[in-house]
Amino acid sequence: MSVAAIPVTTLYPARTGSRPLTAEDLWALPRVGSPVPGPDGTWCVVPVTTYDLEKNEGRTRLWRIPAGGGEPLALTSAELSSTDPAVSPDGRRLAFCRKAAAGKPQLYMMPLDGGEPRKLTELPLGVFDPRFMPDGTGIVFAAPLIKGHLTPEATAAEIERRDKDPVKAHVTEERLYRFWDQWLTTGEVPHLFLYDLRSEALRDLTPQSTVWFDWMEPAGQYDIAPDGREVAFAGTYWDSAKAIVRSAIYVAPVAGGAVQCLTPDHPATDSKPRYAPDGNAIVYGMTHDPDFYADRVRIMRYDRAASTHVEAITGWDRSPSEWRPAADGALYLVAEDRARVSLFQWRGSGAPKPVVNGGTVGGLAIAGGRVFFTHQTLAQPPEAFTCALDGGEPRRLTRFTDDVMSRVSTGEVREMQFEGAKGETVQMFVVLPPGFTEGEQRPLVHVVHGGPHGISGDVFHMRWNPQLFAAPGYVAAMVNFQGSTSWGQDFAQRIQGAWTERPFEDVMRATDTLIAAGIVDRQRMAAAGGSYGGYMAAWIAGHTDRFRCIINHAGVYDTLAQYASDWTMGRGKAWGGEAWDGLEAIEACNPARFAKHMVTPMLVLHGERDYRVPASHALECYGVLKGKGVPARLVYFPDENHWVLKPRNSILWNREVHTWLKRWLGA
Repeated sequence: MSVAAIPVTTLYPARTGSRPLTAEDLWALPRVGSPVPGPDGTWCVVPVTTYDLEKNEGRTRLWRIPAGGGEPLALTSAELSSTDPAVSPDGRRLAFCRKAAAGKPQLYMMPLDGGEPRKLTELPLGVFDPRFMPDGTGIVFAAPLIKGHLTPEATAAEIERRDKDPVKAHVTEERLYRFWDQWLTTGEVPHLFLYDLRSEALRDLTPQSTVWFDWMEPAGQYDIAPDGREVAFAGTYWDSAKAIVRSAIYVAPVAGGAVQCLTPDHPATDSKPRYAPDGNAIVYGMTHDPDFYADRVRIMRYDRAASTHVEAITGWDRSPSEWRPAADGALYLVAEDRARVSLFQWRGSGAPKPVVNGGTVGGLAIAGGRVFFTHQTLAQPPEAFTCALDGGEPRRLTRFTDDVMSRVSTGEVREMQFEGAKGETVQMFVVLPPGFTEGEQRPLVHVVHGGPHGISGDVFHMRWNPQLFAAPGYVAAMVNFQGSTSWGQDFAQRIQGAWTERPFEDVMRATDTLIAAGIVDRQRMAAAGGSYGGYMAAWIAGHTDRFRCIINHAGVYDTLAQYASDWTMGRGKAWGGEAWDGLEAIEACNPARFAKHMVTPMLVLHGERDYRVPASHALECYGVLKGKGVPARLVYFPDENHWVLKPRNSILWNREVHTWLKRWLGA
């Protein structure tokens, strides 16, 4: 394909401010959360988090936003963080979680026509995700308890005993014993509670449950039947017979009684049950392959009267992450599609049709004949929006980020497609530096996404922000290499057992494409990535010297060391072999085995509390490079996990990254 034939689209024009974007600006931006509409859809409650760099912390405040336009009204104090808003069915009360300076988040309620919040709970491990009962007489919420101590009193006593015990050892015989940045050996599991507003009594609806909710996304895993008689939830557990982690759909009667599993024989993950407004069915997501975390989510419909499960949408190869049934029978879904996250509507036949297409949609809610959601792009941070159920132009409801964004310059965002490995068409986003003039050649920074089964999306990423990478004068490229999601199951799955060849070649061909387009200086190029992107950074270091420097954050360096990861299931399918059966395949995709060829200066960054990619990867990679005499720098965070989340740590992270780029690429 000639350069002239390469499809290039300008998605968002450059925007001129008084100065380039900085890491401090990212932390000055208010973080707008998912809107929670009132029952008639004429207003919504939006959580907005702001950060104090001196205190190195964030606080969330709840705001009432009119859906028809108007000024926002602060509902909660700026002094204490308030999250997880839930509006009563009559629209007169607000339930939420509040965390004092010390202690765990507890359940509060306040009148929406004026008045002070009232604290409703004092539970030892806190609460999250409250919802009002359909008749408004109570509030259901989730709260962790400890296995073997499944009452609030017993959990509190066990916490006190552990605090006094000088021995803090973890002992286990389980394969799955920690996740992300937490040890599972401590035994915390969520229970669903009902707080009765009339009697002020608290009752455990799942008193014997020992299943987890989704660890990365524990909120949103349950729903209440429209008649208030039942709750449904998705529970995660270790299936010892199959040696897999799976989740199932459970129901529990609100009046009391045994919890029932609706999907005991399903093969992998069942998630996010949602009752149809008429109460006749439960809609949920289902995957088939427990060893492939990006397996397509199928939308299932459970008929409560017939006790049957049927796949609702057939022949659609997108994988939804959220879904909400509407009163008119339509189903609204949020799903990745070609590096975007779009809102779709499905009316019982055919493929879902786009309602909001482009950018990234999240936080789906329906009320008063309208859909409420957040929306963001590569040029605009998240804000709250609404649109009619059948679509139309989305209406922006909030402008919390306007003040910061009006002061900074952003670069033009382009989309390009090119021929990648094996003749496949591959897409990438390109962010040009502010002030870019056509015909000039700027340094290139590849920003390689993690996963590998994920996307570099049309999103204003608050950690790996492409506009921030471009701000000093660089072209930032985000290649959605083969293995990325949002192009269907085959595109994502085709690199299983071969993690390197296609993604590496796709990134190299993207580089050639950008050079041929005349916008990149071939003598000043860098590659950066985190997680799998960090793995690819290390792989690039061992297979080419065309880049002036490399940035490796939380990257896999030695594939065998990944058996120290929190998640060792599915490694054989991902790499083509296990350590005890297929070592040759693992070694073929192991960056550590190509250290002989590593000559490119590398910045290595990692968090000690990273259990997904243990910190030994960073130390080994850094040690090898220093031993060889290759310029290398280590940035090690003892208080961070796979991500760098604390404001001042993040600013240091960005300072180190940009200093490294300037050192080797120049300004």
